[in-house]
Amino acid sequence: MSGPTLKLNSGHEMPQVGFGLWKVDNATCADTVYNAIKVGYRLFDGACDYGNEKEAGEGVARAIKEGLVKREDLFLVSKLWNSFHDGDQVEPIAKKQLADWGIDYFDLYIVHFPVSLKFVDPSVRYPPGWEDENGKVTPGKAPIQETWTAMESLVEKGYAKSIGVSNFQGSLLLDLLRYAKIRPATLQIEHHPYLVQNTLTTLAEAEGIKVTAYSSFGPQSFIELGWDKAKDTPVLFEHPVITKLADKYKKTPAQVLLRWATQRGLAVIPKSNNATRLEQNLSVTSFDLEKEELKSISDLDRNLRFNNPTDYLGTLHIFA
Repeated sequence: MSGPTLKLNSGHEMPQVGFGLWKVDNATCADTVYNAIKVGYRLFDGACDYGNEKEAGEGVARAIKEGLVKREDLFLVSKLWNSFHDGDQVEPIAKKQLADWGIDYFDLYIVHFPVSLKFVDPSVRYPPGWEDENGKVTPGKAPIQETWTAMESLVEKGYAKSIGVSNFQGSLLLDLLRYAKIRPATLQIEHHPYLVQNTLTTLAEAEGIKVTAYSSFGPQSFIELGWDKAKDTPVLFEHPVITKLADKYKKTPAQVLLRWATQRGLAVIPKSNNATRLEQNLSVTSFDLEKEELKSISDLDRNLRFNNPTDYLGTLHIFA
């Protein structure tokens, strides 16, 4: 693997810097993944509701066919969508996703959100979304314990080497740990200087769960979606605290933001279509910020969450 890795409680090594596949266009996804592998990326973070798993798999297959990597060199991640939380739906959808990727196992398979929605058959609509076939957000009945037990069976059957969770808060994580036979290896959360979530990351560390940060650049990804909350928030790439450190270390603001996370032990999954930025993002562990500089970035915390279903659905108040 290229670059530093984190040792998971499952015994497997996970690259600390990976490539996130959210919002990667279908038309360019295969080439994007292939080119990222050429640059040195080994971790790719996907999900069925991103709608690009087949294309991501095509990029992987091309790289393997050309001898750039072997399957075991890669760390491929996907997620269980909310409408497949029923215990008898977890394995079928995981197998469909594996088929879409063209692989036999996921290195890490994650519960995407801690909420069950009504099952919608993939033959009716796929990729899945928040709404059911009638266009309504309809809660399901599966408790997390039922879902997690089915997730554990994926490990036992060899469909996933590690399993984890995403968008869980502390109380639910503690509850899951009471009954988990296989502990979650990772917790993936929105994490940037405007949403530090220090108590949650401290809990995860105490429980031996590695944290992966998504949306490391704060409002940047959500400006592209046209969200007012993001447009009304100062861009981190232009924030004087960040730009001053970028000038000092002769790094880009993106590299400073990613180093702030990785130096504190988190994994990151940025994306870029630019070859130069791809390389820059991958090399973010090549310098160290001073302790007070890390604190100065953390002090930008506003408890400002962008990926909140309350804002874009008006319901499912997961982070209440």
